[in-house]
Amino acid sequence: MIIVNDILEKSFLNRGGVIMGCLGNILWFIFGGLVQGLAWFLTGCLWYISIVGIPIGLQCFKISKLSFFPFGKEVVYGGGVGSFLLNLIWLLISGIWLAISSALLGVVFCVTVVGIPFGLQCFKLAKLSLLPFGTTIVTYR
Repeated sequence: MIIVNDILEKSFLNRGGVIMGCLGNILWFIFGGLVQGLAWFLTGCLWYISIVGIPIGLQCFKISKLSFFPFGKEVVYGGGVGSFLLNLIWLLISGIWLAISSALLGVVFCVTVVGIPFGLQCFKLAKLSLLPFGTTIVTYR
């Protein structure tokens, strides 16, 4: 089974996923990614004002990159005690507002059939907005 998966990953038929992901990222950037990415970027800049907030600001900048171009990327959740404490502080100060905005934009996108993939990306970002620490962003192609 592993050999079959390797062949399918390297085949010409799988290259359509790369093209569709690229097209999805371009459309996403135009119709919602720019706004969400800038929201994450500005939130990171606000966290950078204090010395204590620099690690939180760094995480915001990482998620900002994901918000600009989310297709072809997956979020893997993990964590520990430190991540839990940072997520709690994050949720109370910034996370809830970013999650609400992403979820509302996702609902708007899901009204049409064409917008459902974009809505799913918004819901992925909304979940990430609630628990950003202890996560890893994985690129798949």
